[in-house]
Amino acid sequence: MKVLVLSSSPRREGNSWALAQSLAKGAEEAGHTIDFVHLDDFVEAPLGDCRGCRLSDRSCGIADGYERLLFDHVLPADAIVYATPLHWYGMTGRLKSFFDRLFCYTSGSSPHTGEVVPGLMNKRAAVVISCEESYRGATAGLEAQFQELTRYLRQDLTGVVVGIGNSRGEVARDPARPLEAAADLGRRLGDAHVTDYRLDTDRPNRVWGPPVEA
Repeated sequence: MKVLVLSSSPRREGNSWALAQSLAKGAEEAGHTIDFVHLDDFVEAPLGDCRGCRLSDRSCGIADGYERLLFDHVLPADAIVYATPLHWYGMTGRLKSFFDRLFCYTSGSSPHTGEVVPGLMNKRAAVVISCEESYRGATAGLEAQFQELTRYLRQDLTGVVVGIGNSRGEVARDPARPLEAAADLGRRLGDAHVTDYRLDTDRPNRVWGPPVEA
């Protein structure tokens, strides 16, 4: 698989970056290729009013690298890793702008909808979050948001890793070993078991297949 890592921290080589690097290393060990992107190299502006921003051909008129990011990196990827520090109990503003601005390319008024909508779906996804608080509620809302975002995009969320730290690289000292957890998630990114049942889902009564005979 081609794995895109979206690093959204304004501080390069910080804790969320370390988590993303560990996941990428695990994914490389599993034979996947890594495309690492810093969002601040592409996303400079938030979502505007499309009624005033769109160009004459109805394409997005915000003049930064977002469209290049979308078409050259996001759509060709088989899997996306969303990496963010916790900012005010949510994702970074730049990552939020990344999601907000998908509207410019997925709405019915966009000339790119027919290409972008199917191109966003059926990808594997993973999330790594760095946070200075060990309180589990600190990241609960953000984890739930990623669950809904990936579900809406029809992406399979394979896992979320949270690492505790503040100073640059401090996440490596977290006794829960989140760097190892991130690397393991990277190794399993292509084949992690992901299910999202509905009442009428046709499913077997075993999760992991038939029992192994001794």
